[in-house]
Amino acid sequence: MTQPALAGTPGPDVTAPIPRAAAGRAAGRLPAVAWWLFAALPAGLALLAAVRAPRMHVLLDYWHVFAKITDDNGRLLLGQVFTYHLDQPFVVPSLLFYADAAWFGGDNRVLTVLTVLLLAVAVLALRTMLPKHPARDALTAALAWLLFSSHATELWVQGTNGISWVPAVTSCVIAVACAHRGRLAGAAAAAVVGCLCFGAALPIWFVLAFVAWLRGESRLRIALPAAAGVVVLGAWWLTKPAGTQSGATAAFDPDGRLSVFAAAVGGLWSADIAVVAVIAGGCTLALLGLLLRRTVTARPAADAGWAGLALYSFALAAMLALGRTTANVPGGNVGLISRYVLVAALATSALTVLATLHRPQWPHRYVVAAVVTLALVTHAIGGAKADEVRRSYAPLGLAAIALRVDAPAALEALHIQRAAAPAARALRAYPFSSAFTLGCHGPELGSHVDLSTAQPVRGALDAPPAAPGAIVTGWVAADGTPPDCILVTDPAGTVTGGGSAGLPLPAGTAAAPGATAWQATTGPTNGPPTVLAAHGGRLFRIG
Repeated sequence: MTQPALAGTPGPDVTAPIPRAAAGRAAGRLPAVAWWLFAALPAGLALLAAVRAPRMHVLLDYWHVFAKITDDNGRLLLGQVFTYHLDQPFVVPSLLFYADAAWFGGDNRVLTVLTVLLLAVAVLALRTMLPKHPARDALTAALAWLLFSSHATELWVQGTNGISWVPAVTSCVIAVACAHRGRLAGAAAAAVVGCLCFGAALPIWFVLAFVAWLRGESRLRIALPAAAGVVVLGAWWLTKPAGTQSGATAAFDPDGRLSVFAAAVGGLWSADIAVVAVIAGGCTLALLGLLLRRTVTARPAADAGWAGLALYSFALAAMLALGRTTANVPGGNVGLISRYVLVAALATSALTVLATLHRPQWPHRYVVAAVVTLALVTHAIGGAKADEVRRSYAPLGLAAIALRVDAPAALEALHIQRAAAPAARALRAYPFSSAFTLGCHGPELGSHVDLSTAQPVRGALDAPPAAPGAIVTGWVAADGTPPDCILVTDPAGTVTGGGSAGLPLPAGTAAAPGATAWQATTGPTNGPPTVLAAHGGRLFRIG
């Protein structure tokens, strides 16, 4: 029963207008959510690609390092972890390679996902440097699209490249973010971790000194990181292996090195045309120079970290130009390589933020339009590079079979360290785990197939294998779609090897319409091998 004292109490008037302040807060939340969703989109696409990446580590760097830091029983050789790789420190990546093999079955996807997560940390660290500004959420989205650009697909398709490059860059971004807020201890700790990751972190100490100077900090807080930088670089120079370790040119070549420097800074604006990247890099450098002139003159605290980020990107581009310049890469300019687009991403991030902070008179809608355009255009340009990365890695899928059957000639052609096989087998790392498969949806290594059921198919065997363990190639056209896999058997029908189809045909190949290239390898066989294409549960004899 209703109590008399409450019966006459009037309820709230639901028809009353919502106060303007509350309405403004509710309206303000929607754009913030929209910007966060927009920022999450490229990260989500990168994470999806990382999860769907191949299980197999196919790059020579992974197997070279893994063979160096393990014995044949799979035990970690800690002393080897502190040796150089490509004339640079490689402690943290070496430990991550080993942890992946020992704890996660040597799954490439563990490292690709970790790469994406580390880049997300870098985006969040950069966000902490953004001042309270109407465009803060929009700028956060811009940072996400730049760092997760489709240009950088290489980083989350093969974890070897991601873990070689991203931990050092992320550590340096964290160091700059700490220095931006005057936290020297945190910046130094992040810089130390970065220097244990890769040579990409070696110049960070001078960047920290520059940020401290821009912030007007004491001479001691400026001198300490600068002195640490001199010590770190000196120690590296005195202990690194003699000679070039990366296949780069040793020639003077100032023009070529300047081209690499500019292309690395402008790499977001071209997928494969070096001159476009060089022009974009020159424009980026010029605009940053104009903005940094005001920063150095007036030294506003809000600019310090972004100026430091720009300087770090210049240092990375200079290191590429000095240590990696070579014409033996697609496009003829090493600055266009997928993983190095992080240099352009950092430089463009600094340019975008500094331009916004220096021009407060710009209408907010102009900033929004610029951010969306920058994000979508650079991502669209990078699509061609992403496709090229996937195509270039497809033939390397043979590495898993070559390791499993111990095919020396194939491993040599794929630049895979054969010496790494005993340790991988001892740790049950892929492809020496139960997860290994030829992908034929049935027949596996050691299986028996009835060769009499194999049907003829339009296809060709380029040449019979010169010896067991060599790579065999050709083309095949089965029902207009690529076969599930390629099988190699001995004369009795025992599967001794395999491979993959659906590869791009080499230029000039005379093949049937709808055909695709294939490649395979095999272990020791008794007699001449037979090559079969498996498609939809049926077998087709090739050659």
